[in-house]
Amino acid sequence: MTDVAIDQALAEAYQRFTDGNPASRRQFDEQARYMPGANSRSVLFYAPFPLTLAKGEGAALWYADGHRYADFIAEYTAGVYGHSAPEIRDAVIEAMKSGINLTGHNLLEGRLAKTICERFPQIEQLRFTNSGTEANLMALTAALHFTGRRKIVVFSGGYHGGVLGFGDRPSPTTVPFDFLVLPYNDAQAASEQIQKYGPEIAAILVEPMQGASGCIPGRLDFLQALRDGATRVGALLIFDEVMTSRLAPHGLANKLGIKSDLTTLGKYIGGGRSFGAFGGRADVMAQFDPRTGSLAHSGTFNNNVMTMAAGYAGLTKLFTPEAAGALAERGEAMRARLNALCSKESVAMQFTGVGSLMNAHFLNGEVLRVDDLAVVDGRLRQLLFFHLLSQGIYASPRGFIVLSLPVFEVDIDRFVAAIGSFIGEYRSLLPSAK
Repeated sequence: MTDVAIDQALAEAYQRFTDGNPASRRQFDEQARYMPGANSRSVLFYAPFPLTLAKGEGAALWYADGHRYADFIAEYTAGVYGHSAPEIRDAVIEAMKSGINLTGHNLLEGRLAKTICERFPQIEQLRFTNSGTEANLMALTAALHFTGRRKIVVFSGGYHGGVLGFGDRPSPTTVPFDFLVLPYNDAQAASEQIQKYGPEIAAILVEPMQGASGCIPGRLDFLQALRDGATRVGALLIFDEVMTSRLAPHGLANKLGIKSDLTTLGKYIGGGRSFGAFGGRADVMAQFDPRTGSLAHSGTFNNNVMTMAAGYAGLTKLFTPEAAGALAERGEAMRARLNALCSKESVAMQFTGVGSLMNAHFLNGEVLRVDDLAVVDGRLRQLLFFHLLSQGIYASPRGFIVLSLPVFEVDIDRFVAAIGSFIGEYRSLLPSAK
């Protein structure tokens, strides 16, 4: 009976959504003539059709049908500054006055590189890319050549960009490197397998908190086992901090006290523009020095002045270490409120994460790895998504929630209230706490 009831509730949510967004439906149908699924980024699609964005300002979004929503996804963590922050907009306009792409070294890239290295002490030297995907590919390339080995340790549920995704094996679109996929947060299994394959391992690539798989924090003993194992067998430990560098003043790894050999960055650090970076130990990065190194690194827009200017303005004027710490504290307090509410209402619903990133899950017990989420009914995530839309809140269809700097307590109060009304409306469909 519950399955039928959930299907019926979801069908009603779809109908309300369709009736309320005719302009977005027309836009979707038109774009589908020229793009498969009307889409160039798969994560943005959801049934019956996605809303079409028209404008963003601060922490608010407006869609083609005129509705206003509080933004609780923030471009999947890239939009930490909100929409159209004046400091970033002014920096980009000023940079453009002197030319957009100068075909050479420019005045802006060095100061951004210096700012990043000073912000994240594990990064002695770095190079820029156009995305976090590129940054991870280049970091792996650096490790392969530095060690002269071929095997790369990764973890089930890991996501390191469009061509570096993993379930219990590499995703169909993942590049064909020699991967060894291990369970996340299993220190013993990781130590044993690293020891077993030690002479073959070039790198261990891991997120200190798995983001795309559901905001699953890495246990300290697990991450320390990776650091110890990499040191023991002569492999390089690569922390993918494309998402997690925003979770503490100097990155999540620094907060945890674990130093990687290489770190990858992206998203917000370029001021919310197309951006990535990889860096770390100077001896590893020396491979890219054209004067002495053997590795070439290309990218027409790696040092484009607009991103260099936006990134510097963002890190120095808006997302300072103090601001990063305050945003993380705001997120921790919000997640505590949400989990207390779920506990009070006796529903099997929880919010995992660290700092300003979190994910809703409909189950009891601790979430240690993506396999723990296999029991979650995906239809409940969809119901939550459409309920939040009905309350004027835009999050992710998979339950991913992101805070940006312009999200304040009044917005958080509204979100918590929306979760309360969701539980009230759908209590009979939700699993109960045990």
